[in-house]
Amino acid sequence: MTVTPPRTGADGSATLPSAHSGDRGRGRHRRELAPVSRKFLARATLVTAVLSIAGALLGLARDQALARLFGAGSETDAFLVAWTVPEFASTLLIEDGLAFALVPAFSLALARRAQGAPGDPVRALVATTLPKLALTLIGAAALAVGTAPYLVEALAPGLPDPALAVDCTRLTATCVLSFGLAGYFSAVLRAHRRFLVPAAIYVAYNTGIITTMFVLGGHWGVRSAAVGVAVGGALMVAVQLPSVLGRLRRKAAAAQEDSAPADGQAVTLALVVTVLLFALCRQSQVLIERFLASGLPAGSISHLNYAQKVAQIPMTLSLMLCTVTFPMVARAMAEGDTDLARARVERDLAMAACVVLLGAATVIACAPQIIELLFQRGAFTERDTAATAGVMRVYALGLLGQTLVGALIRSYFSAGRPTWYPIATMAVGIIATTWIGVATVRPWGVHGIAAANAAGITVTAVLLLAGMRRRAVPVHTRRVLHELSKPVRAAALATVAGSLVAARLDTPLSGLAAGAATVTGVFLLLGLLMNAQGLAPALHSVRTVTQRLRHVRFR
Repeated sequence: MTVTPPRTGADGSATLPSAHSGDRGRGRHRRELAPVSRKFLARATLVTAVLSIAGALLGLARDQALARLFGAGSETDAFLVAWTVPEFASTLLIEDGLAFALVPAFSLALARRAQGAPGDPVRALVATTLPKLALTLIGAAALAVGTAPYLVEALAPGLPDPALAVDCTRLTATCVLSFGLAGYFSAVLRAHRRFLVPAAIYVAYNTGIITTMFVLGGHWGVRSAAVGVAVGGALMVAVQLPSVLGRLRRKAAAAQEDSAPADGQAVTLALVVTVLLFALCRQSQVLIERFLASGLPAGSISHLNYAQKVAQIPMTLSLMLCTVTFPMVARAMAEGDTDLARARVERDLAMAACVVLLGAATVIACAPQIIELLFQRGAFTERDTAATAGVMRVYALGLLGQTLVGALIRSYFSAGRPTWYPIATMAVGIIATTWIGVATVRPWGVHGIAAANAAGITVTAVLLLAGMRRRAVPVHTRRVLHELSKPVRAAALATVAGSLVAARLDTPLSGLAAGAATVTGVFLLLGLLMNAQGLAPALHSVRTVTQRLRHVRFR
């Protein structure tokens, strides 16, 4: 199928090619896919940011509740082994898995609808993919429940209480179905440029877990957290279902004006396999960590978990813009406009790097203060704070690699075609993680495991960037590396300055406030002096959304 390249509007947005003006139904389709302006991206990013931050804060509250109610001992270790199931399911089915296959497919279906394809390609795609996916998810969930004892034995052979972990695993396995449906609905809505509801799913999820822990924790112990995973997963589906049904129903009337049936854009098995294998390889870093930590003193898995959850917040924030722009990059690739896709990807990489490096510098400089404020209460002791803060500092060294992998992999799958190169790069990173972890776990304990994680994901990021020009969106690699070096240097100096300031103050709150302010000031000053490409647009976006905060009306 030959597609006319999009025109570029005066504001820099991509304007879709027009279809036959005499067809009223097709005219409605064209209006559905209006130009993507900077104002739209700013509003979409604002909504995504606000709800993602709310979800992340609730995730912290969830971990705080877990630490306060159950501490950092054998019970929480058992639950966190079972927590591997929702962690994998989230990566495979919501974040890095199905989205990479489905968003490009729905973007192409929407492009075909806008060009006047007969019938409704979007509804045809849903009809051919959703029933098969649901049956597959039900089978996978049942398999996980039935094989829970073997999963626990494989994940953590040194666990002192495997029976508790098996019970929790069977409860958390229900999320395979709920997360799969939630990920499918998120892909549908994001391809339609609807970001409000998909961004709210983790708010619903963590609310369900926290509520269930406090309601049932006194009677069921840590098993209540596993029940909360099942409840939260169901809420993720429930909050999106009305919006998905509404979008499909509104478009049905226009599609019925065409008598010919529509062919849905096929989501090929090869594409799904490559996407899921990549996500599986990436998430297997958690398996390696917990396998190695299961032989360390009790609480080691918990320290790794709490450190990772806090350290990954800057990465989550940095990828918000990429989440919003991924459908636009996929749309540009579907229409053959690689120049537009390249410009968008290079801009996203620069901005994401600035955000994550500022966050990483703050995490490293103020790690003890952050952990003490968040977790040191109840069963979580001062010793736990010191251990977790040390691990978190090491984890933060890999945050730039984590962000680059998250941003670059979207480019590899934006064309909706299977590619095996990302899986190979992730496999190399996993091998590096394993070798380094095995070599360092004895002398360095949990710090060695965290260092292995940071090194492995950085190796994968370098390989992905090196292969972009020939295998994905053809970015200018040298230009990207040059721009990335600027915030890296700024972050290194900001970390040193922030650490010195934070250590001089007695209370954790004052130390965190002064340290974070110092890191931010030094980073911004050096970044502007070096003319970091992603910093000025990021500051402009912050100013724009701040000025419009009281007037945002996001559909």
